[in-house]
Amino acid sequence: MSAASIPGASTYATAPTRSITTGGVSYAYRELGPKGGVPVVFFVHLAGNLDNWDPQIIDAVAKEHHVLTFNNRGIGASTGMVPGTVEAMADDAADFIRALGFEKVDIFGFSLGGMVAQALVGKHPDLVRKLVLAGTGPRGGKGMDKVARVTYFDVLRAALVRADPKEFLFFNRSAAGKQAAKEFITRIRERTAGRDRPVRIQAFRTQLKAIRNWGRAEPADLSAINHPTLIANGDHDRMVPSILSKDLHRRIAGSELVIYPDSGHGGIFQFHQQFIPAAVEFLKR
Repeated sequence: MSAASIPGASTYATAPTRSITTGGVSYAYRELGPKGGVPVVFFVHLAGNLDNWDPQIIDAVAKEHHVLTFNNRGIGASTGMVPGTVEAMADDAADFIRALGFEKVDIFGFSLGGMVAQALVGKHPDLVRKLVLAGTGPRGGKGMDKVARVTYFDVLRAALVRADPKEFLFFNRSAAGKQAAKEFITRIRERTAGRDRPVRIQAFRTQLKAIRNWGRAEPADLSAINHPTLIANGDHDRMVPSILSKDLHRRIAGSELVIYPDSGHGGIFQFHQQFIPAAVEFLKR
């Protein structure tokens, strides 16, 4: 069975946007890949919507897995107001997953999505089989409360040269980083029809506040996570310091860690050709 087994979805760039309502919230989502088995649910980054996933990664995982991307409450085409805490975002994610009838899923969380994934495992451990945590850090992680300052600075830098902020936030400003940034932005713009609604400024600010509070909160007991976990990052992540990926690896028993050289927050996108087989093999194992 191939990705085409889901009507209208042969690639992520053409996957239709669907919605499901639960708890008074209509969640926008896209799905791809063969149905059956344990699905992989992607949790997106700060200010990200359905259009911000790298189609190279989504399409590769969807060759053998049922893949879903979604907007949490108040983001993009999903209704409601963005929750003020990462933990509340995790509860909403659990509601979305259960509304679709899934009893067990794999979670792929990037950046803020990785924080929500950790909170989900803490609050709803039986719902999760495996975790992929990329460009993220633990609750109470040192330096994570500086995300807002870095984000606003890079948004300004990008505006001055009329670039997408992700070129500065996700990638180093080396020659290799700049080239990877341009290629990534091109990929996430492949979809030309039915694009998602932009993330509202107030939603973005609420997410930033939630991340700051997550960084300043009492550290989580990560020894409680006994799920197979793959952790990945670049070696120079300015948004969520790379040292926090190593901290996650040290504190989550049996976890695997991949750090990519000369790369930043979006290391998995810069090194997608190396990351994809590692992630696919981990999920398949």
